[in-house]
Amino acid sequence: MIEFKSAYLTRNKKTIFDNFDLQVRENEKILLQGKSGTGKTTLFKLLLGFETLDKGRVTFNGHRILKENIKKIRQHIFYLSQDIDLKNETIKILLDEIWETNQIKPDPEKFSDLLALLDLNTQILNQNTNKLSGGERQRVGLLICFMLDRTVWLLDEPTSALEETMKKKIADYILHQNKTIVVISHDTVWKQHPAINNRIRQWA
Repeated sequence: MIEFKSAYLTRNKKTIFDNFDLQVRENEKILLQGKSGTGKTTLFKLLLGFETLDKGRVTFNGHRILKENIKKIRQHIFYLSQDIDLKNETIKILLDEIWETNQIKPDPEKFSDLLALLDLNTQILNQNTNKLSGGERQRVGLLICFMLDRTVWLLDEPTSALEETMKKKIADYILHQNKTIVVISHDTVWKQHPAINNRIRQWA
């Protein structure tokens, strides 16, 4: 489904990738771990067309990622950034805009179940995004991810601001989804999860 082949990339005279190869099969779960600055987030940016390689190729479902087709490719991918960039307005307005933009009519029962899973009450929908704590921002970002239900999830430190019980609950939910999922995380809950069964590989 996703392939990096003979990837070379340098930035500010620093080598990020040197003949780098990576394959992610459909419905595979991959864990990327390593020191800061080793190119983990850059992988996501390359997949989304925000960065381009110096040499080599990146493909999605057999199609090379190019300016001409990146909009169509992005429709299959949900990217949760580490800083959880949310538009500054109430969560309800934000969600309504997202549903409209993506032409979906959210299932009220699924929405309610996900609010419960993420320990978010309905009152938070009237809260402005700039008033959210770090943990609340992560859970709202995950709510959007789960509701949009795209086939590929790219999750950059999705549980870093959550307490341990919530980390485990979120990891359990994500790792049991029939999705292609790539997670960047230093949280041990991902590596230690019993549902992994060697489907998650480490990269540094």
